Amino acid sequence: MRSDLFGTNLESTSGDRFGLQNPRMLRVALDGEVMARQGAMIAYQGQVDFAYQGSGGMGKFLKKAITGEGLPLMKVTGRGDVFFADDASEVHLVNLDNDSLTVNGRNVLAFDSTLAWDIKRVEGASMMAGGVFNTTFTGTGTVAITTHGEPVVLNVDAPTYADIQSAVAWSSSLTTAVRRTAGAGALIGRGSGEAFQLAFSGQGFVVVQASEGRTVPTHSH
Repeated sequence: MRSDLFGTNLESTSGDRFGLQNPRMLRVALDGEVMARQGAMIAYQGQVDFAYQGSGGMGKFLKKAITGEGLPLMKVTGRGDVFFADDASEVHLVNLDNDSLTVNGRNVLAFDSTLAWDIKRVEGASMMAGGVFNTTFTGTGTVAITTHGEPVVLNVDAPTYADIQSAVAWSSSLTTAVRRTAGAGALIGRGSGEAFQLAFSGQGFVVVQASEGRTVPTHSH
């Protein structure tokens, strides 16, 4: 049997624990455990088990209940190759070395279970702003994040602002706040939600995706 499909699309043989099978698919060479977004597994080979993890403990469960944010997780254990994806979004790997990274919860695909994580609230944000509770990872390990479209990494050496839905990840050392642009909802971006932006100051970086994320179609019943 012959096809171009069997050329560049064959399974990667990289020995890395976390590796990109292609720009939109993560391959984890599992020998132990890894944490992943519920429903993100698309295929696996070997002896692998999946266990529902909820929001990661009572404290995080309460934060999710209050904020509407959260990180629905599953613990993946065993030995084999596991493939993860999220609606064909681009996948990017960030390696932490006794470091810290803040990620928008909806952009987390998978991460090493050795990393500590918690849901954090952006200082000065009111509930009207929405989307201001994010996940902070600390320690040594890898985080796989997704972006809707090709992102840009902004070096924060001057006050920097990003749409709340477009900011994917940023240095945890940055000071964050929510900026409200009164009356600007119809002038910038795609909708009234654009009246709120995340403000970043300090020294670090911000990853911004080329979209406000996938939209959920309106249902009429």
